[in-house]
Amino acid sequence: MGVPKRKMSKMKRRQRQAANRFKGVQATNCTVCGGAVKPHRICPSCGTYKGKQAITVSEK
Repeated sequence: MGVPKRKMSKMKRRQRQAANRFKGVQATNCTVCGGAVKPHRICPSCGTYKGKQAITVSEK
């Protein structure tokens, strides 16, 4: 089993632990309907992308 030869610095330890603080993809708001949308995706509620109609969404 490997044993560290030197003490790990605070900076190196913090860089390693920073990856665990990743919150994931943040949802944004659609410019047309205001619904929650993942970045670079078509809005599932109104079917628009960058303000233009991309698909037609059937209303239930």
